[in-house]
Amino acid sequence: MIESLCIRCRGKGLCGKPCKILSRFIEKAPKPKLHFSGSSPPEIFVGRINYPNVFSGILAPSDYGEKETEILSTPEQWVSKDLQIDEILELRGQLIYGRGISHIKSVNEISSKNLKQVTAELALSDRPVSTEFFLKKLPTQEFTANKLFTIMTNPAPIKKVSLEENPHVHKKVDYLTSDYDVKAVTALGELYKTNQITTTHLQKLFSAGLLGTKNKRKMVPTRWSITAVDDTLGKKLLEKIRYYPEINKIELFHHDYNGNHFEILLLPSAWSFEVIEVSVKGNVWGGVDKNYFMQDYESFFPRKSYAENVVGAYYADRLAVLEYLEKIKKQASVLVLHEERPEYYAPLGVGIIRESIRKMFSSEKKENPISIEDAFSLIKTRTDLVEEYKSRSWLLKNYGKQKKITDWFN
Repeated sequence: MIESLCIRCRGKGLCGKPCKILSRFIEKAPKPKLHFSGSSPPEIFVGRINYPNVFSGILAPSDYGEKETEILSTPEQWVSKDLQIDEILELRGQLIYGRGISHIKSVNEISSKNLKQVTAELALSDRPVSTEFFLKKLPTQEFTANKLFTIMTNPAPIKKVSLEENPHVHKKVDYLTSDYDVKAVTALGELYKTNQITTTHLQKLFSAGLLGTKNKRKMVPTRWSITAVDDTLGKKLLEKIRYYPEINKIELFHHDYNGNHFEILLLPSAWSFEVIEVSVKGNVWGGVDKNYFMQDYESFFPRKSYAENVVGAYYADRLAVLEYLEKIKKQASVLVLHEERPEYYAPLGVGIIRESIRKMFSSEKKENPISIEDAFSLIKTRTDLVEEYKSRSWLLKNYGKQKKITDWFN
């Protein structure tokens, strides 16, 4: 994965220019306090450095505010409301990240003063929860950025934290997190089927170590839990989709959100999937004068290794595509072309990718080109990289070459 100077710098001024990202946080920064109460969206974060003794904690604004705070940390709402990057950064800048060091396996410790226990209780909630913080030091005005998770701001070592009200817990969540005999994969599938629990909430439950059999429960770093949930849900959908009939005509979708441009081509064939992601020159992850291409794919049979080039975005893309195929009860060969253009100047996590593609499919606006060449003629009106895509694509090179069993009888 490409790591930009912005991600390494985190507002320290290594480029010699005022930080465009940090300036948006400063604009909405909370007043520094050692003791405060605020409504957590709810949001938790589990780090991965020094695993298994990792930083973990809770995010909340320094006051209650007049409005519900879910929007401070929910990609589902950012995309549905079409929030722009500046707006999202201002929302993130209102949060303080109270954190401490926890061992991943001690999730069952019971103490009202225990950070891990409060983190677990907060992860259960599907609504904002009033939370009281006592910090050891004032928050540091900096941020942590990564392509997988949403920008984290204003970290501070935590002395004590407690919930000022009981979390509101969905009945199915309460049931499955209390059942220590159900495997995590099964629990995720059951919660997902309710259509009432967001993917973001499922990732929090998994990260807090609240799913699975008792002896296997442990906290999972946030960046790992995001990919694990997307991958698990995608695999569950594929168990059915591989047996569906193929689509009978080419379908082409496209979408733009905050400098993320998507072209998704569905071809009549058995399931296969490829993502070609490009950090366009001038983008925060791209070079000054060079495009960076990342590519991963799978055939009809499941992947046996991690998508180490596209990484977490691969599984977010795949889940959204599979949800569409499940909706129409078809299978297809799917090519996802994703450009991160210069307008995408701050990382917002793979959640906005998954939600953008979901929104694209739910709009039901699609093109039906007669041939692949016609499809790329349409794509060419929206991007200059068509020839590069065609020369790189594994899916296009292999499309139509594998004989079907019915071919032997024709």
